[in-house]
Amino acid sequence: MTATIHPRDVRAALLARAEVALIDTRDEAAFATGHPLFAAQVPLDRIEVEAASRWPRRDGALILYGDGDEEAAAERFRTLGYGDVRLLEGGLAGWRAAGYEVFEDVNSYAKAFGELVEHRRGTPSFSAEEVQELIAGRADIAILDARRFDEYATMSLPGGVSVPGAELVLRARAIAPDPATTIIVNCAGRTRSIIGTQSLINAGVPNPVRALRNGTIGWTLAGQTLAHGSEARFPEVDRDLADEARRRARHVAYRAGVRQIDRHELSAVAADATRTLYRFDVRTPEEFALSHLAGFRSAPGGQLVQETDHFAPVRGARIVLADDRGVRADMTASWLAQMGWEVLVLTDLTGASEAGDGGATPPRGPHGRYRRPYEGTDNPAAAMQAYLDWEYGLVDQLARDGTHGFYVI
Repeated sequence: MTATIHPRDVRAALLARAEVALIDTRDEAAFATGHPLFAAQVPLDRIEVEAASRWPRRDGALILYGDGDEEAAAERFRTLGYGDVRLLEGGLAGWRAAGYEVFEDVNSYAKAFGELVEHRRGTPSFSAEEVQELIAGRADIAILDARRFDEYATMSLPGGVSVPGAELVLRARAIAPDPATTIIVNCAGRTRSIIGTQSLINAGVPNPVRALRNGTIGWTLAGQTLAHGSEARFPEVDRDLADEARRRARHVAYRAGVRQIDRHELSAVAADATRTLYRFDVRTPEEFALSHLAGFRSAPGGQLVQETDHFAPVRGARIVLADDRGVRADMTASWLAQMGWEVLVLTDLTGASEAGDGGATPPRGPHGRYRRPYEGTDNPAAAMQAYLDWEYGLVDQLARDGTHGFYVI
């Protein structure tokens, strides 16, 4: 039988900022019905595929719970060489019985953090109706879509340009060179719009910047028409704009307490066998495929902030980011630091010669996947509104949970 650990000891470890790898072995749809804030999800049949990249330290403690398959999951991890596997005493029911919070949906703590940012900073926004009026009136605006390109191509605002989140500070001035142009940042729901808008504000971009309140969900609920199959991508930037963006991003990262390291210092960090280390290349997937540093995995910055629980499921681990422009790493790092991570930016990318996918984990299929209310074009209005209502309540739920350790600069 696998040893157990009481929920209060897991909570104590979270509060102490120790490394905690809390793993939910149910499928994603079940996971979305409720889980501890910092739990990460992997189904039984994906353990062998995902374990090495998501839980890279084989002697780190793994804490499992599920729906009756915990012992089988524990055996799979042990077979892969993980030496300290435990079960959450009482499982999810035990967590609830201890009086601790359970969060719905996926990527919950990143979404909760985004709500906290808006709550603390008053991130400005326009309603869907206001943006529609600006478009109809041919106002001087630039609509920047902060999602992945495939999401943008599926459905987007009329006239929007694909600028995935980490690219915003680097590219915005090339798209809207006139400081009088109002920049509107949108995503499908709320989080990436809030983080993207606040990124530009934090970086001191001179343009007025607003989020599209509630994203394409809000647009749809307002009865307005979305575009499909759009292909407008961000432009390249000249050297002066890139240098300006780098200075702005470095200042933001400095305010957030992000440290910079070179290759020699990275070697010293990587040599610490007592800590889990994640190494992410936050550039676009296309740039990563052309050339990247050995040992780094592709995690475009906007998605890394949105899906941190998937990319880095060991809470309390170290994260090192790489980016030849610096801007994307610094801005991404600034958000991860505010989310309570120890994050460092690598300044020396010489020798970045590997090409290809870097050993990317094969993607999951549709089986067992939770259908997000902001995906696709055929979601019921009631489901979309319920999703927004859930997001609005996350700040209060964070306060009740008390383990998050977030701060907002």
